[in-house]
Amino acid sequence: MLAFDTTARKPSGRPNPRAWMSRNLTTQGYCLSDDERRRLSLPLRFSTGMCLLLVIAALVMESSTMIFALSGAGLIAGFARRHPFDLVWNYGVRHLTDGAPALPPNPARRRNAFKIATAWLLAVGLLLTAGAGTVALVLGGLLGAACATVTMTNFCIPSELSALWERHVERRRRSAT
Repeated sequence: MLAFDTTARKPSGRPNPRAWMSRNLTTQGYCLSDDERRRLSLPLRFSTGMCLLLVIAALVMESSTMIFALSGAGLIAGFARRHPFDLVWNYGVRHLTDGAPALPPNPARRRNAFKIATAWLLAVGLLLTAGAGTVALVLGGLLGAACATVTMTNFCIPSELSALWERHVERRRRSAT
């Protein structure tokens, strides 16, 4: 079952979006206290938000060069502990805010999502280069939608699928013993 099917409820019995978004960070691999989650609410959205804006700009301009540059940033993010935009936050933007915390290293599931985004960006860039603009824009739009979802709600589709797979493997392992 995906984290979208929340069991956290408000006293009124309605779903609690804040608890759901908090669990989405846990699914990405973060181990944060409630205070850390609250303080990092905006900073954890910075990297994906910047990528979203730049992907939209690249798609509007149909710039394969910009898409390839973003895939380079994604490649670094997929293998390094920090996304290049995390460094922009940690060493620049956060100092312009009132006491904003530094970003923690990215957990493995989040880094794996960056690897998927990198491959997706490469595909979009290749399609733009090959003159298949319509297909590139459709695929790029889908990537933008996924990026907007994680930026606004912390719901990361690759992290959710990874967590689902890990639970499946663990259940099979337990039933085999």
